[in-house]
Amino acid sequence: MSDYTNETGKPTGLPEKIQHYINGTFVDSIDGDTFEVLNPVTNQPYITAASGKREDIEAAVAAANDAFKNGPWPGMLPRERARVLTKIADIVESREQQLAEMESYDSGLPITQAKGQARRAAENFRFFADLIVAQSDDTFKVPGRQVNYVNRKPIGVAGLITPWNTPFMLESWKLAPALATGNTVVLKPAEFTPLSASLWAGIFEEAGLPAGVFNLVNGFGETAGDALVKHPDVPLISFTGESKTGQIIFANSAPFLKGLSMELGGKSPAVVFDDADLETAINATIFGVFSLNGERCTAGSRILVQRSIYDEFVERYAAQAKRVKVGLPSDPATEVGALVHPEHFEKVMSYVEIGKTEGRLVAGGGRPEGFEEGNFVQPTVFADVAPDARIFQEEIFGPVVAITPFDTDEEALELANNTKYGLAAYIWTSNLQRAHNFSHAVEAGMVWLNSNNVRDLRTPFGGVKASGLGHEGGYRSIDFYTDQQAVHINLGEVHNPVFGKVD
Repeated sequence: MSDYTNETGKPTGLPEKIQHYINGTFVDSIDGDTFEVLNPVTNQPYITAASGKREDIEAAVAAANDAFKNGPWPGMLPRERARVLTKIADIVESREQQLAEMESYDSGLPITQAKGQARRAAENFRFFADLIVAQSDDTFKVPGRQVNYVNRKPIGVAGLITPWNTPFMLESWKLAPALATGNTVVLKPAEFTPLSASLWAGIFEEAGLPAGVFNLVNGFGETAGDALVKHPDVPLISFTGESKTGQIIFANSAPFLKGLSMELGGKSPAVVFDDADLETAINATIFGVFSLNGERCTAGSRILVQRSIYDEFVERYAAQAKRVKVGLPSDPATEVGALVHPEHFEKVMSYVEIGKTEGRLVAGGGRPEGFEEGNFVQPTVFADVAPDARIFQEEIFGPVVAITPFDTDEEALELANNTKYGLAAYIWTSNLQRAHNFSHAVEAGMVWLNSNNVRDLRTPFGGVKASGLGHEGGYRSIDFYTDQQAVHINLGEVHNPVFGKVD
Protein backbone atom coordinates (compact mmCIF):
# COMPACT_ATOMS: atom_id res chain seq x y z
CA MET A 1 0.00 0.00 0.00
CA SER A 2 1.13 3.55 -0.71
CA ASP A 3 1.24 6.40 1.75
CA TYR A 4 -2.07 7.60 0.37
CA THR A 5 -4.24 4.49 0.69
CA ASN A 6 -5.54 2.68 3.73
CA GLU A 7 -6.59 -0.96 3.94
CA THR A 8 -10.12 -0.27 2.61
CA GLY A 9 -8.82 0.99 -0.75
CA LYS A 10 -10.13 4.48 -0.03
CA PRO A 11 -7.44 7.11 -0.54
CA THR A 12 -6.27 8.80 2.63
CA GLY A 13 -5.85 12.55 2.61
CA LEU A 14 -9.26 13.15 1.08
CA PRO A 15 -10.72 16.58 1.81
CA GLU A 16 -13.67 16.66 4.21
CA LYS A 17 -15.72 18.16 1.39
CA ILE A 18 -15.16 19.45 -2.12
CA GLN A 19 -15.47 23.23 -2.40
CA HIS A 20 -15.27 25.83 -5.12
CA TYR A 21 -12.03 27.76 -5.54
CA ILE A 22 -12.54 31.44 -6.31
CA ASN A 23 -9.95 34.21 -6.27
CA GLY A 24 -7.41 32.10 -4.39
CA THR A 25 -9.79 30.84 -1.68
CA PHE A 26 -11.77 27.64 -1.14
CA VAL A 27 -15.44 28.56 -0.62
CA ASP A 28 -18.84 26.89 -0.27
CA SER A 29 -21.72 27.69 -2.60
CA ILE A 30 -23.33 31.03 -1.86
CA ASP A 31 -26.66 29.28 -1.17
CA GLY A 32 -24.93 26.47 0.74
CA ASP A 33 -26.17 23.77 -1.66
CA THR A 34 -24.20 20.53 -2.09
CA PHE A 35 -24.46 17.25 -3.96
CA GLU A 36 -23.25 13.75 -3.14
CA VAL A 37 -20.40 12.09 -5.02
CA LEU A 38 -20.67 8.30 -5.42
CA ASN A 39 -18.02 5.61 -5.28
CA PRO A 40 -18.60 3.59 -8.49
CA VAL A 41 -17.62 0.31 -6.82
CA THR A 42 -20.47 0.54 -4.28
CA ASN A 43 -22.58 3.42 -5.61
CA GLN A 44 -22.57 4.80 -2.08
CA PRO A 45 -21.86 8.49 -1.39
CA TYR A 46 -18.37 9.08 -0.02
CA ILE A 47 -18.09 12.89 -0.07
CA THR A 48 -20.17 15.99 -0.73
CA ALA A 49 -19.33 18.72 -3.21
CA ALA A 50 -20.45 22.32 -3.35
CA SER A 51 -23.16 22.74 -5.98
CA GLY A 52 -22.53 25.91 -7.94
CA LYS A 53 -25.27 28.14 -9.32
CA ARG A 54 -25.37 31.36 -11.32
CA GLU A 55 -24.23 33.45 -8.32
CA ASP A 56 -21.14 31.28 -7.82
CA ILE A 57 -20.26 31.48 -11.50
CA GLU A 58 -20.66 35.26 -11.35
CA ALA A 59 -18.22 35.44 -8.43
CA ALA A 60 -15.70 33.24 -10.23
CA VAL A 61 -15.98 35.18 -13.50
CA ALA A 62 -15.61 38.48 -11.63
CA ALA A 63 -12.41 37.22 -10.01
CA ALA A 64 -11.05 35.94 -13.33
CA ASN A 65 -12.01 39.14 -15.11
CA ASP A 66 -10.28 41.29 -12.50
CA ALA A 67 -7.16 39.11 -12.66
CA PHE A 68 -7.14 39.50 -16.43
CA LYS A 69 -7.63 43.26 -16.49
CA ASN A 70 -5.62 44.23 -13.40
CA GLY A 71 -3.35 41.30 -12.56
CA PRO A 72 0.16 40.54 -13.78
CA TRP A 73 -0.51 37.26 -15.60
CA PRO A 74 -1.57 38.44 -19.11
CA GLY A 75 1.31 40.92 -19.34
CA MET A 76 4.07 38.60 -18.17
CA LEU A 77 6.77 37.63 -20.64
CA PRO A 78 6.28 34.20 -22.20
CA ARG A 79 9.37 32.92 -20.41
CA GLU A 80 7.95 34.02 -17.04
CA ARG A 81 4.68 32.21 -17.66
CA ALA A 82 6.61 29.20 -18.96
CA ARG A 83 8.52 28.94 -15.67
CA VAL A 84 5.23 28.71 -13.77
CA LEU A 85 3.86 26.11 -16.20
CA THR A 86 7.00 24.02 -15.90
CA LYS A 87 6.77 24.12 -12.11
CA ILE A 88 3.13 23.03 -12.36
CA ALA A 89 4.28 20.06 -14.44
CA ASP A 90 6.91 19.09 -11.87
CA ILE A 91 4.39 19.23 -9.02
CA VAL A 92 1.79 17.22 -10.93
CA GLU A 93 4.34 14.52 -11.69
CA SER A 94 5.50 14.40 -8.06
CA ARG A 95 1.93 13.67 -6.94
CA GLU A 96 1.35 10.86 -9.44
CA GLN A 97 0.46 8.19 -6.87
CA GLN A 98 -1.97 10.38 -4.92
CA LEU A 99 -3.61 11.61 -8.09
CA ALA A 100 -3.90 8.10 -9.54
CA GLU A 101 -5.56 6.71 -6.44
CA MET A 102 -8.00 9.60 -6.17
CA GLU A 103 -8.83 9.36 -9.89
CA SER A 104 -9.26 5.60 -9.69
CA TYR A 105 -11.46 5.77 -6.59
CA ASP A 106 -13.61 8.59 -7.96
CA SER A 107 -14.05 7.39 -11.56
CA GLY A 108 -13.63 3.60 -11.42
CA LEU A 109 -10.61 3.72 -13.72
CA PRO A 110 -8.13 0.86 -13.16
CA ILE A 111 -5.24 2.08 -11.02
CA THR A 112 -2.60 1.07 -13.58
CA GLN A 113 -4.31 3.20 -16.24
CA ALA A 114 -4.92 6.07 -13.81
CA LYS A 115 -1.19 6.27 -13.07
CA GLY A 116 -0.46 7.42 -16.59
CA GLN A 117 -2.75 10.43 -16.31
CA ALA A 118 -0.38 12.51 -14.15
CA ARG A 119 2.49 12.07 -16.60
CA ARG A 120 0.28 13.04 -19.53
CA ALA A 121 -1.08 16.06 -17.67
CA ALA A 122 2.45 17.17 -16.77
CA GLU A 123 3.55 16.80 -20.38
CA ASN A 124 0.71 19.06 -21.52
CA PHE A 125 2.01 21.87 -19.31
CA ARG A 126 5.63 21.33 -20.41
CA PHE A 127 4.61 21.28 -24.06
CA PHE A 128 2.80 24.61 -23.92
CA ALA A 129 5.53 26.14 -21.76
CA ASP A 130 7.96 25.36 -24.57
CA LEU A 131 5.55 26.42 -27.29
CA ILE A 132 4.85 29.94 -26.00
CA VAL A 133 8.56 30.66 -25.62
CA ALA A 134 9.24 29.50 -29.18
CA GLN A 135 6.10 31.11 -30.60
CA SER A 136 6.67 33.39 -33.59
CA ASP A 137 4.05 35.34 -35.52
CA ASP A 138 3.85 36.42 -39.11
CA THR A 139 5.36 39.57 -40.55
CA PHE A 140 4.57 40.65 -44.12
CA LYS A 141 6.75 43.25 -45.86
CA VAL A 142 6.20 45.41 -48.90
CA PRO A 143 9.77 46.76 -49.37
CA GLY A 144 9.99 50.51 -48.98
CA ARG A 145 6.24 50.88 -48.53
CA GLN A 146 4.76 48.91 -45.65
CA VAL A 147 5.35 46.39 -42.86
CA ASN A 148 2.46 44.34 -41.52
CA TYR A 149 2.74 42.13 -38.48
CA VAL A 150 0.51 40.01 -36.24
CA ASN A 151 0.17 41.03 -32.60
CA ARG A 152 -1.11 38.03 -30.68
CA LYS A 153 -3.05 38.82 -27.48
CA PRO A 154 -4.84 36.76 -24.80
CA ILE A 155 -8.62 37.11 -25.08
CA GLY A 156 -9.87 37.18 -21.49
CA VAL A 157 -11.78 34.72 -19.31
CA ALA A 158 -11.92 31.19 -20.75
CA GLY A 159 -14.77 28.94 -19.62
CA LEU A 160 -13.58 25.32 -19.48
CA ILE A 161 -16.17 22.53 -19.17
CA THR A 162 -14.63 19.08 -18.82
CA PRO A 163 -15.90 15.47 -18.87
CA TRP A 164 -15.83 12.70 -16.28
CA ASN A 165 -13.58 10.28 -18.17
CA THR A 166 -9.88 10.73 -17.31
CA PRO A 167 -10.91 14.11 -15.86
CA PHE A 168 -7.59 15.41 -14.51
CA MET A 169 -5.69 14.78 -17.74
CA LEU A 170 -8.46 16.22 -19.93
CA GLU A 171 -8.61 19.30 -17.70
CA SER A 172 -4.89 19.78 -18.34
CA TRP A 173 -5.53 19.76 -22.12
CA LYS A 174 -7.55 22.95 -21.67
CA LEU A 175 -5.85 24.57 -18.68
CA ALA A 176 -2.32 24.43 -20.09
CA PRO A 177 -2.89 26.35 -23.34
CA ALA A 178 -5.44 28.73 -21.81
CA LEU A 179 -3.01 29.75 -19.07
CA ALA A 180 0.08 29.64 -21.29
CA THR A 181 -1.37 32.26 -23.61
CA GLY A 182 -2.15 34.64 -20.74
CA ASN A 183 -5.86 34.09 -20.25
CA THR A 184 -7.60 33.55 -16.93
CA VAL A 185 -9.99 30.63 -16.48
CA VAL A 186 -13.11 29.32 -14.81
CA LEU A 187 -13.17 25.52 -14.76
CA LYS A 188 -16.44 23.60 -14.37
CA PRO A 189 -15.50 19.91 -13.91
CA ALA A 190 -17.96 17.05 -14.41
CA GLU A 191 -20.25 16.48 -11.45
CA PHE A 192 -19.67 12.69 -11.51
CA THR A 193 -15.92 13.09 -10.87
CA PRO A 194 -15.02 16.35 -9.09
CA LEU A 195 -12.36 14.93 -6.75
CA SER A 196 -9.14 15.21 -8.74
CA ALA A 197 -10.03 18.71 -10.01
CA SER A 198 -9.82 19.91 -6.40
CA LEU A 199 -6.06 19.23 -6.51
CA TRP A 200 -5.42 21.94 -9.11
CA ALA A 201 -5.82 24.80 -6.64
CA GLY A 202 -2.98 23.66 -4.37
CA ILE A 203 -0.75 22.80 -7.32
CA PHE A 204 -1.25 26.23 -8.89
CA GLU A 205 -0.68 28.05 -5.59
CA GLU A 206 2.56 26.17 -4.98
CA ALA A 207 3.73 26.94 -8.52
CA GLY A 208 3.13 30.66 -8.05
CA LEU A 209 0.08 31.25 -10.25
CA PRO A 210 -1.45 34.59 -9.17
CA ALA A 211 -4.80 34.53 -7.34
CA GLY A 212 -7.82 34.87 -9.58
CA VAL A 213 -6.12 33.43 -12.67
CA PHE A 214 -7.58 29.97 -11.95
CA ASN A 215 -11.09 29.55 -10.57
CA LEU A 216 -13.14 26.39 -10.13
CA VAL A 217 -16.89 26.00 -9.69
CA ASN A 218 -18.37 22.55 -9.15
CA GLY A 219 -21.92 21.72 -10.04
CA PHE A 220 -24.29 20.46 -12.69
CA GLY A 221 -24.30 21.34 -16.35
CA GLU A 222 -27.87 22.62 -16.17
CA THR A 223 -26.94 25.19 -13.52
CA ALA A 224 -23.23 25.98 -13.21
CA GLY A 225 -22.34 24.98 -16.77
CA ASP A 226 -25.29 26.84 -18.25
CA ALA A 227 -24.45 30.01 -16.30
CA LEU A 228 -20.84 29.86 -17.48
CA VAL A 229 -21.86 29.46 -21.13
CA LYS A 230 -24.32 32.37 -20.92
CA HIS A 231 -22.08 34.77 -18.99
CA PRO A 232 -21.37 37.87 -21.11
CA ASP A 233 -17.85 38.28 -19.68
CA VAL A 234 -16.70 34.83 -20.82
CA PRO A 235 -15.72 35.15 -24.50
CA LEU A 236 -14.36 31.59 -24.87
CA ILE A 237 -15.90 28.20 -24.13
CA SER A 238 -13.93 24.97 -24.51
CA PHE A 239 -16.13 21.92 -23.96
CA THR A 240 -15.57 18.17 -24.10
CA GLY A 241 -18.62 15.93 -23.77
CA GLU A 242 -21.71 14.58 -25.46
CA SER A 243 -22.86 15.83 -28.86
CA LYS A 244 -26.34 16.69 -27.55
CA THR A 245 -24.85 18.87 -24.81
CA GLY A 246 -22.60 20.46 -27.42
CA GLN A 247 -25.67 21.44 -29.44
CA ILE A 248 -27.18 23.13 -26.38
CA ILE A 249 -23.94 25.02 -25.70
CA PHE A 250 -23.75 26.08 -29.35
CA ALA A 251 -27.28 27.51 -29.18
CA ASN A 252 -26.77 29.24 -25.83
CA SER A 253 -23.48 30.78 -26.95
CA ALA A 254 -24.88 32.15 -30.20
CA PRO A 255 -26.34 35.42 -28.80
CA PHE A 256 -22.87 36.30 -27.45
CA LEU A 257 -20.91 35.14 -30.53
CA LYS A 258 -18.47 33.32 -28.26
CA GLY A 259 -15.43 31.47 -29.48
CA LEU A 260 -16.19 27.76 -29.27
CA SER A 261 -14.04 24.66 -29.26
CA MET A 262 -16.03 21.48 -28.76
CA GLU A 263 -14.77 17.91 -28.82
CA LEU A 264 -17.91 15.79 -28.81
CA GLY A 265 -18.97 12.16 -29.20
CA GLY A 266 -17.57 9.41 -31.37
CA LYS A 267 -18.38 6.05 -32.92
CA SER A 268 -15.02 5.42 -34.47
CA PRO A 269 -14.37 2.61 -36.95
CA ALA A 270 -11.41 0.25 -36.82
CA VAL A 271 -11.02 -1.22 -40.30
CA VAL A 272 -9.08 -4.49 -40.58
CA PHE A 273 -8.15 -5.61 -44.09
CA ASP A 274 -7.14 -9.17 -44.91
CA ASP A 275 -3.47 -8.18 -45.41
CA ALA A 276 -3.15 -6.76 -41.88
CA ASP A 277 -0.94 -8.21 -39.18
CA LEU A 278 -3.84 -10.01 -37.53
CA GLU A 279 -2.38 -10.50 -34.05
CA THR A 280 -1.34 -6.86 -33.80
CA ALA A 281 -4.72 -5.69 -35.09
CA ILE A 282 -6.58 -7.85 -32.56
CA ASN A 283 -4.43 -6.64 -29.67
CA ALA A 284 -4.89 -3.03 -30.74
CA THR A 285 -8.65 -3.25 -31.23
CA ILE A 286 -9.09 -5.04 -27.90
CA PHE A 287 -7.18 -2.25 -26.17
CA GLY A 288 -8.89 0.41 -28.26
CA VAL A 289 -12.35 -0.33 -26.93
CA PHE A 290 -11.78 -1.89 -23.49
CA SER A 291 -9.07 0.39 -22.08
CA LEU A 292 -10.30 3.21 -19.82
CA ASN A 293 -13.38 1.00 -19.23
CA GLY A 294 -14.50 1.77 -22.77
CA GLU A 295 -15.28 5.30 -21.59
CA ARG A 296 -13.16 7.05 -24.20
CA CYS A 297 -14.28 9.33 -27.02
CA THR A 298 -11.83 7.86 -29.53
CA ALA A 299 -12.71 4.20 -28.82
CA GLY A 300 -12.73 2.03 -31.94
CA SER A 301 -16.15 0.64 -31.04
CA ARG A 302 -17.10 -0.41 -34.60
CA ILE A 303 -14.70 -3.02 -35.99
CA LEU A 304 -15.03 -3.63 -39.73
CA VAL A 305 -13.29 -6.81 -40.88
CA GLN A 306 -12.71 -8.11 -44.42
CA ARG A 307 -14.75 -11.25 -45.01
CA SER A 308 -11.87 -13.57 -45.90
CA ILE A 309 -10.48 -13.22 -42.35
CA TYR A 310 -13.77 -12.39 -40.61
CA ASP A 311 -14.52 -15.75 -38.95
CA GLU A 312 -10.98 -16.15 -37.64
CA PHE A 313 -10.93 -12.57 -36.38
CA VAL A 314 -14.25 -12.90 -34.54
CA GLU A 315 -13.24 -16.19 -32.92
CA ARG A 316 -9.87 -14.89 -31.73
CA TYR A 317 -11.24 -11.50 -30.71
CA ALA A 318 -14.07 -13.03 -28.64
CA ALA A 319 -11.70 -15.45 -26.91
CA GLN A 320 -9.32 -12.63 -25.98
CA ALA A 321 -12.16 -10.36 -24.82
CA LYS A 322 -13.28 -13.11 -22.43
CA ARG A 323 -9.78 -13.07 -20.89
CA VAL A 324 -9.81 -9.32 -20.21
CA LYS A 325 -9.74 -9.01 -16.42
CA VAL A 326 -12.61 -7.14 -14.80
CA GLY A 327 -11.91 -6.22 -11.20
CA LEU A 328 -11.70 -3.62 -8.50
CA PRO A 329 -10.18 -0.38 -9.74
CA SER A 330 -7.57 -0.52 -6.96
CA ASP A 331 -6.27 -3.95 -8.07
CA PRO A 332 -3.14 -3.60 -10.25
CA ALA A 333 -4.22 -6.67 -12.25
CA THR A 334 -7.54 -5.07 -13.29
CA GLU A 335 -7.93 -4.17 -16.96
CA VAL A 336 -11.58 -3.03 -16.85
CA GLY A 337 -12.85 -1.45 -13.64
CA ALA A 338 -16.21 0.03 -12.69
CA LEU A 339 -18.15 2.42 -14.91
CA VAL A 340 -18.30 5.91 -13.51
CA HIS A 341 -21.90 6.20 -12.27
CA PRO A 342 -25.10 4.12 -11.95
CA GLU A 343 -26.84 6.33 -14.52
CA HIS A 344 -24.15 5.56 -17.07
CA PHE A 345 -24.11 1.88 -16.08
CA GLU A 346 -27.83 1.64 -16.83
CA LYS A 347 -27.30 3.31 -20.20
CA VAL A 348 -24.53 0.89 -21.17
CA MET A 349 -26.50 -2.14 -19.98
CA SER A 350 -29.52 -0.99 -21.97
CA TYR A 351 -27.37 -1.07 -25.11
CA VAL A 352 -26.12 -4.55 -24.19
CA GLU A 353 -29.74 -5.73 -24.15
CA ILE A 354 -30.44 -3.95 -27.44
CA GLY A 355 -27.36 -5.60 -28.91
CA LYS A 356 -28.70 -9.05 -28.09
CA THR A 357 -31.50 -8.38 -30.59
CA GLU A 358 -29.22 -6.80 -33.21
CA GLY A 359 -26.13 -9.00 -33.34
CA ARG A 360 -24.62 -12.33 -32.35
CA LEU A 361 -23.30 -12.16 -28.79
CA VAL A 362 -19.88 -13.83 -28.74
CA ALA A 363 -18.47 -12.50 -25.44
CA GLY A 364 -19.77 -10.89 -22.26
CA GLY A 365 -23.29 -9.56 -22.16
CA GLY A 366 -23.86 -8.93 -18.46
CA ARG A 367 -22.32 -8.42 -15.05
CA PRO A 368 -19.08 -10.27 -14.32
CA GLU A 369 -19.35 -13.06 -11.79
CA GLY A 370 -18.69 -11.95 -8.22
CA PHE A 371 -19.64 -8.29 -8.78
CA GLU A 372 -23.29 -8.09 -7.81
CA GLU A 373 -23.07 -4.41 -6.85
CA GLY A 374 -21.37 -1.43 -8.39
CA ASN A 375 -21.06 -0.52 -12.05
CA PHE A 376 -19.25 -3.54 -13.46
CA VAL A 377 -19.83 -4.74 -17.03
CA GLN A 378 -18.24 -7.69 -18.81
CA PRO A 379 -16.30 -6.80 -21.96
CA THR A 380 -19.05 -7.43 -24.48
CA VAL A 381 -18.65 -8.33 -28.16
CA PHE A 382 -21.36 -8.52 -30.81
CA ALA A 383 -20.64 -9.97 -34.26
CA ASP A 384 -22.62 -9.81 -37.54
CA VAL A 385 -23.93 -6.33 -36.70
CA ALA A 386 -25.86 -4.63 -39.51
CA PRO A 387 -25.05 -0.98 -40.30
CA ASP A 388 -28.56 0.18 -39.38
CA ALA A 389 -28.33 -1.35 -35.88
CA ARG A 390 -28.43 1.04 -32.96
CA ILE A 391 -25.25 -0.49 -31.50
CA PHE A 392 -23.55 0.32 -34.83
CA GLN A 393 -24.87 3.88 -35.04
CA GLU A 394 -25.07 5.20 -31.46
CA GLU A 395 -22.31 6.01 -28.99
CA ILE A 396 -22.39 3.57 -26.06
CA PHE A 397 -19.27 4.80 -24.24
CA GLY A 398 -18.60 1.54 -22.46
CA PRO A 399 -16.84 -1.83 -22.94
CA VAL A 400 -19.11 -2.89 -25.82
CA VAL A 401 -18.01 -3.47 -29.43
CA ALA A 402 -19.80 -4.26 -32.70
CA ILE A 403 -18.05 -6.28 -35.44
CA THR A 404 -19.26 -6.12 -39.06
CA PRO A 405 -17.92 -7.85 -42.20
CA PHE A 406 -17.13 -6.19 -45.53
CA ASP A 407 -15.95 -7.42 -48.93
CA THR A 408 -14.40 -4.52 -50.85
CA ASP A 409 -12.53 -1.31 -50.06
CA GLU A 410 -15.52 0.66 -51.30
CA GLU A 411 -17.88 -1.16 -48.94
CA ALA A 412 -15.48 -0.68 -46.04
CA LEU A 413 -15.37 3.06 -46.69
CA GLU A 414 -19.15 3.27 -46.94
CA LEU A 415 -19.53 1.43 -43.62
CA ALA A 416 -16.84 3.52 -41.93
CA ASN A 417 -18.59 6.77 -42.92
CA ASN A 418 -22.09 5.50 -42.16
CA THR A 419 -22.67 7.31 -38.85
CA LYS A 420 -23.30 10.90 -37.80
CA TYR A 421 -19.96 10.91 -35.96
CA GLY A 422 -16.47 11.56 -37.30
CA LEU A 423 -13.89 11.72 -34.53
CA ALA A 424 -11.30 9.01 -35.18
CA ALA A 425 -10.58 6.05 -37.44
CA TYR A 426 -8.08 3.19 -37.30
CA ILE A 427 -6.86 1.45 -40.47
CA TRP A 428 -5.04 -1.88 -40.46
CA THR A 429 -3.44 -2.91 -43.76
CA SER A 430 0.01 -3.57 -45.22
CA ASN A 431 -0.95 -1.92 -48.55
CA LEU A 432 0.58 1.55 -48.43
CA GLN A 433 -1.48 2.97 -51.30
CA ARG A 434 -4.72 1.70 -49.78
CA ALA A 435 -3.77 3.00 -46.33
CA HIS A 436 -3.31 6.58 -47.53
CA ASN A 437 -6.22 6.66 -49.97
CA PHE A 438 -8.60 5.20 -47.38
CA SER A 439 -7.43 7.52 -44.62
CA HIS A 440 -7.92 10.55 -46.86
CA ALA A 441 -11.46 9.47 -47.78
CA VAL A 442 -12.68 8.47 -44.32
CA GLU A 443 -14.78 11.08 -42.52
CA ALA A 444 -12.75 11.47 -39.33
CA GLY A 445 -10.80 14.27 -37.72
CA MET A 446 -7.97 11.89 -36.81
CA VAL A 447 -6.74 8.69 -38.45
CA TRP A 448 -4.26 6.15 -37.13
CA LEU A 449 -2.64 3.84 -39.70
CA ASN A 450 -1.42 0.52 -38.29
CA SER A 451 -1.25 2.28 -34.95
CA ASN A 452 -3.17 2.55 -31.75
CA ASN A 453 -4.30 5.87 -30.31
CA VAL A 454 -0.86 7.44 -29.82
CA ARG A 455 -1.14 11.22 -29.51
CA ASP A 456 1.40 13.77 -30.73
CA LEU A 457 0.67 17.04 -28.91
CA ARG A 458 1.74 19.05 -31.96
CA THR A 459 -1.12 17.73 -34.09
CA PRO A 460 -4.74 18.98 -34.18
CA PHE A 461 -7.22 17.10 -32.01
CA GLY A 462 -10.89 17.23 -32.98
CA GLY A 463 -13.59 15.72 -35.12
CA VAL A 464 -15.96 16.38 -37.99
CA LYS A 465 -19.74 16.03 -38.34
CA ALA A 466 -21.36 15.45 -34.93
CA SER A 467 -17.98 14.85 -33.30
CA GLY A 468 -16.98 18.42 -32.83
CA LEU A 469 -16.40 22.01 -33.76
CA GLY A 470 -12.87 23.35 -34.08
CA HIS A 471 -9.58 21.76 -33.14
CA GLU A 472 -7.13 22.09 -30.26
CA GLY A 473 -3.59 20.84 -29.89
CA GLY A 474 -0.31 22.54 -30.74
CA TYR A 475 -0.65 25.86 -32.55
CA ARG A 476 -4.41 25.30 -32.96
CA SER A 477 -4.75 25.77 -29.21
CA ILE A 478 -2.63 28.91 -29.35
CA ASP A 479 -4.91 30.24 -32.10
CA PHE A 480 -8.08 29.44 -30.16
CA TYR A 481 -6.99 31.11 -26.92
CA THR A 482 -5.59 34.29 -28.54
CA ASP A 483 -6.72 37.16 -30.74
CA GLN A 484 -4.54 37.80 -33.77
CA GLN A 485 -4.44 41.52 -34.38
CA ALA A 486 -3.03 42.78 -37.69
CA VAL A 487 -0.88 45.92 -37.31
CA HIS A 488 -0.01 47.90 -40.48
CA ILE A 489 2.91 50.39 -40.61
CA ASN A 490 3.52 52.78 -43.46
CA LEU A 491 7.18 53.20 -44.52
CA GLY A 492 6.89 55.59 -47.41
CA GLU A 493 4.60 58.15 -48.93
CA VAL A 494 1.07 57.78 -47.60
CA HIS A 495 -1.16 56.15 -50.16
CA ASN A 496 -4.31 58.12 -49.42
CA PRO A 497 -6.85 59.12 -52.06
CA VAL A 498 -8.13 62.58 -51.11
CA PHE A 499 -11.86 63.17 -51.14
CA GLY A 500 -13.16 66.76 -51.13
CA LYS A 501 -9.86 68.16 -52.36
CA VAL A 502 -9.60 71.95 -52.69
CA ASP A 503 -8.75 72.94 -56.30
